[in-house]
Amino acid sequence: MKIVVCVKHVPDVQSERRLEDGRLVRGEDDVLNELDENAVEAAVSLVEEHGGEVIALTMGPEGAEDALRRALQMGADSAVLVSDEALAGSDVVATARTLAAAIRRVGGAGEGTGDVDLVVTGMASLDALTSLLPGALAAELRVPALTLATGLEVHDSDLVVTRTVGAVREVLSAPLPALVSVTDQANEPRYPNFAAMRAARRKPLETWDLAALGLEAPSPAVSVLCDRQRPARGAGTIRTDAGQAGRELAAWLVENQLV
Repeated sequence: MKIVVCVKHVPDVQSERRLEDGRLVRGEDDVLNELDENAVEAAVSLVEEHGGEVIALTMGPEGAEDALRRALQMGADSAVLVSDEALAGSDVVATARTLAAAIRRVGGAGEGTGDVDLVVTGMASLDALTSLLPGALAAELRVPALTLATGLEVHDSDLVVTRTVGAVREVLSAPLPALVSVTDQANEPRYPNFAAMRAARRKPLETWDLAALGLEAPSPAVSVLCDRQRPARGAGTIRTDAGQAGRELAAWLVENQLV
């Protein structure tokens, strides 16, 4: 099997994040998106079971190479960074088109996925939490999308996933090639040992720009018109219920136009 796992380099959720000129500031305490560790683990586990290779793929500035290094330490065989100044500020549409072009190049195809059998992503990136990329990327590649999987297996030429929707457990299948996004319940990501970290240094990591993919600078469909810092949370008001708390709460909701 040939699997491409898409990862992202994001600001640490514990760090102080901020916007400048409508863009999230990157390069300060950035890490591999935690939810993408489950995607890497899923891809590596499938290859350990069925044979093949895992290619880690990301789009971002030069510093995003660190996320790929982490994926290589976790067991990916090679990595590709798509980096171009023209991609700064890309929305999910532009990102999906760029990643799709990179996947087609990895698979040696003018369209579709070529010899790439499976694309694996995390359920969301912790910088924006939109969860839009898996569906958008599958649409660009014209392959089935099985999202929010809590478990996945490959049987012959079919991908079979399980997922939970409310109290319902679903089992879905689709023929390969396909795309799957996995949740943080899908597995327990491995922690690379020293030998894996050292071996990762020798694994190939390529950097491609838009010209290498045959793409022009994208025109984002969405842009930030303005941004402002969220005000600090003030002290709350404690009321002791003397039989009027319900009416006071209702009046407060009406006064603040919350109903």
